[in-house]
Amino acid sequence: MLSQQLHYARLLSFPLLFATACEGASIDDRAAYAQGQQSAEPVVALPNREGSFKFGVLGDFGTGDRPQYEMANQMAKIHSRFRYNFVAMVGDNLYGSERPQDFRRKFEMPYKPLLDAGVKFYSSLGNHDAREQRYYKHFNMGGKLYYSFTPTPEVRFFFLESTYPAPEQIKWLEDELRTSTSDWKIAVFHHPLYSSGDRQGSDLRLRQVLEPLLLKCNVSVVLTRHDHFYERVKPQKGIHYFVAGSGGKLRRGNIDRQSGLTAKGFDTDLAFMVAEIIGDQMYFNTISRAGNIVDSGVLTRRK
Repeated sequence: MLSQQLHYARLLSFPLLFATACEGASIDDRAAYAQGQQSAEPVVALPNREGSFKFGVLGDFGTGDRPQYEMANQMAKIHSRFRYNFVAMVGDNLYGSERPQDFRRKFEMPYKPLLDAGVKFYSSLGNHDAREQRYYKHFNMGGKLYYSFTPTPEVRFFFLESTYPAPEQIKWLEDELRTSTSDWKIAVFHHPLYSSGDRQGSDLRLRQVLEPLLLKCNVSVVLTRHDHFYERVKPQKGIHYFVAGSGGKLRRGNIDRQSGLTAKGFDTDLAFMVAEIIGDQMYFNTISRAGNIVDSGVLTRRK
């Protein structure tokens, strides 16, 4: 904890340095209709257009328990009709021991149908994750604690290590964001800058470090977790924030509905998010372990 505090103490002098730098059917019409009836809100269908960029978001999952396997089974069902080929992992990938047999039980076995289908998982690390996970081949981190990549020319992801965000990482991020020519800039890391969680909530110190840079360099979407539920935060200064922390762990009833931050929250079961980018718009559905669409929408990138 002292080490983490020292990292933040060093970082708090950095924000000012960087602030100036820079067609198809729904995946499941029946589930959409049922959930729409429950929420009295219209469900936004994923276009599921051929050739569009499709991806998933998963966090707090590696328990090896039955609920994780059930959520993974639902992910495979979704993939059979909505062919995402990439999953962004927002950390806490394995709970407990991390022996080779644990990686098999907590990752390779539950997600085998997706791995066999060629789906790539790209990871960030959470506070429960050993740093050595960056060498695990199925997490596609290339031995790096933070990295970026471009799955399609229009989209670039920036994966960060938010437990110990050293100044050199922030300088790297500034350089990467400033030189990126992609229309969509999406940041992926563990600790949420905005969250209504009673247990964890918003990380104010990290927000002080990162938010000026995300704003200046035109990041449109931030994917996080740490709190064990799903929350879509109301846009903050034009940026869309998601907390996707219930892929295998759940903190039931933990969303503070009085926070004023929540656009949509789901804290009664596990959930997984899928999205599709077409031009300047990103469509998204969040699906529960039971297969219900618990949130959906479409957002426009920042320009």
